[in-house]
Amino acid sequence: MSLLTMNAANRRASSPKDFGKTAVMLGGDSSEREISLLSGNAVLAALKRRGVDAHAFDPLDRPLPALRSEGFDRVWIALHGPGGEDGAMQGALEWLGVPYTGSGVLASALTMDKLKTKRVVVGAGYAAPEYAVLSDLKDLEAALKRIGLPMMVKPASQGSSVGMTKVKAANELPAAFAEAHAIDPIVFAEAFVTGDEYTVSLLHGAGLPSIRIVPATEFYDYQAKYFRDDTQYFCPSGLNAKDEAELQAAALAAFKVTDCHGWGRVDFMRDRATNKFFFIEINTTPGMTSHSLVPMAARQAGIDFEELVWRVLETSFSRERK
Repeated sequence: MSLLTMNAANRRASSPKDFGKTAVMLGGDSSEREISLLSGNAVLAALKRRGVDAHAFDPLDRPLPALRSEGFDRVWIALHGPGGEDGAMQGALEWLGVPYTGSGVLASALTMDKLKTKRVVVGAGYAAPEYAVLSDLKDLEAALKRIGLPMMVKPASQGSSVGMTKVKAANELPAAFAEAHAIDPIVFAEAFVTGDEYTVSLLHGAGLPSIRIVPATEFYDYQAKYFRDDTQYFCPSGLNAKDEAELQAAALAAFKVTDCHGWGRVDFMRDRATNKFFFIEINTTPGMTSHSLVPMAARQAGIDFEELVWRVLETSFSRERK
């Protein structure tokens, strides 16, 4: 059976009953479980306030076939990290025939791997920081010569800045590599772009107002994203109309070239010396916590949190089978 892609992709819900019984998939067993629980519970509460027959579903505690046996009609995926954002859950739901929110198997698997995503986006002609793959300790010296300092060292397959380190001195590089390699066997180094960080949230094929992020820490790390109160967010970001349009176009292009769908977020750095935007990564299931960026951008566009989670749930219509 094939999936509906055209009419269903544009379908809007007129009543909570249009969604049927909805599972909010949250928790899981990744390193981002804590954030997933925060996101998922916020989504669940908002859907219930809108009258949706929504229920929490933690795959760490319940077998996936229960989605069918308990009569769930669709899934709002609020899982973060491997096992939920990397195509594995999307593939399982495809096999079960249960519609779900957001991107499909291919896009989810691709964008969870920051290194492969970078190769695809750069291959399509878009700018990203210089990078080098770190297979083992012997690659560190070559990376220093190629990229220079400072640099970011990242595991390829984690979100929320888990395992990432900003390296400012050569003697810090082995420890940074070890930390990333303990999380993922694939590690890469990336030139640190000195400048402002921007993010563009996407919903139903349109960009929401960009956000400029100014962390109090060295970079926008796990604590800055979810728990610190001294991270500064500017929305609107302060870009002029031309630069905002350029950034929006770049975000939409990166989303399209990686086959992403429905909703998500694309992150960029802007070099302070040249004002050039550099692609960093794509998030296909962004956070939905009190500190999260998609709800912030949506508010600026006049979309409150309840309406936002409703519209994200509408992306599941494109996954309904004929």
